[in-house]
Amino acid sequence: MSSTATTVRPGAVLADALPATTAGRARARDAALVLGGAALTGLAAQLSVPVPGSPVPVTGQTFAALLVGTSLGARRGFLSLAVYAVAGVAGVPWFSEGASGAAMPSFGYILGMLLAATVTGALARRGGDRGALRTAGTMAAGTAVIYAVGVPYLALATGMTAGEALAAGLVPFLIGDALKAALAMAALPAAWRLTGRR
Repeated sequence: MSSTATTVRPGAVLADALPATTAGRARARDAALVLGGAALTGLAAQLSVPVPGSPVPVTGQTFAALLVGTSLGARRGFLSLAVYAVAGVAGVPWFSEGASGAAMPSFGYILGMLLAATVTGALARRGGDRGALRTAGTMAAGTAVIYAVGVPYLALATGMTAGEALAAGLVPFLIGDALKAALAMAALPAAWRLTGRR
């Protein structure tokens, strides 16, 4: 077992495996992780494919947000997605397709990502990213939170009925979500194995 692995305490998330020998270094590490998670989410949002008949594109944004929450934990994950959301509303063009601001029908998904990062981070602290099945459950829970906020927001923003919002803002994304969960099922437990901890 590596020396880094032995410093990872029970109830840790992947980010806790990064060394920080003093409180000041831990704060600097956490700040870098929060900003890095926001930047990763903004970069992943640019991987965008329009969906015919829907104002919501397929992006890498949700996958990045779930990974950020799971890897950083609830507090840092929430802060990271808060930085992403606030900076995007303030004008940083890193929402999907280079957009910014809150005046778009898909903004509810960004709000959902804030909550989802918190949920997946809390589940990861309880071992929700240590095995393939637990990781799948963690990703499913985070995805459900995103849709629970994003789909009703889409309906309100566009005047769609609940059925129309589900058809435009949920159904086209289910296959992609399953593929993202499968990727996470392989990546997160493998990352733990690299740290020497399960």
